[in-house]
Amino acid sequence: MANSKEQITDHLVQKVEAVLMVADQPQSLVTIATALETPLAEIKRVVSHLSSDYDGDKGGPKRGFELREVAGGWRIYAREEHDESIRKLVEERTAAKLSKAALETLAVVAYKQPVTRGHLSAIRAVNVDSVVRTLVARGLITESNAESETGAVFYETTPMFLEQLGIESLDQLPPLSPLLDDGTEGFPDVD
Repeated sequence: MANSKEQITDHLVQKVEAVLMVADQPQSLVTIATALETPLAEIKRVVSHLSSDYDGDKGGPKRGFELREVAGGWRIYAREEHDESIRKLVEERTAAKLSKAALETLAVVAYKQPVTRGHLSAIRAVNVDSVVRTLVARGLITESNAESETGAVFYETTPMFLEQLGIESLDQLPPLSPLLDDGTEGFPDVD
């Protein structure tokens, strides 16, 4: 029989795992530690243990899911090699997809941020007001600041955007083709 310290550790592992299983967004180690009223160092050890266990490093099987650090927190994801197996189920459950216009606008924001509606309209050569409202409402972009002289609002992507793509930072976005015009001609640099 395991000693009481191991039982407590097993119980803590189960509690952390339960939190991660029900989380609909990445959970920071501090958030988990606070919720479970447990020292941060213990939560770090448990998350490391779970990650190794799911990867099969603890002598067990490699699981169909993994614990991934994304957008400043930890979340359980299906492993990439099983994408085809679950694609149909996920596609059937995804009722509200983004339109082509929304995806194009979101891509421009991701690569050019911070960017104003005026810049977005000029790059896409269409009015983007309703698309921007949709992206803000879905939590994929947010207002970052306003220009003091004109009052123009700048937009940038949110942590939810990173989470939906399964990446930690914008640096992990694929590079744009060097042969494509970047759309900045005629616009002042925005830094």
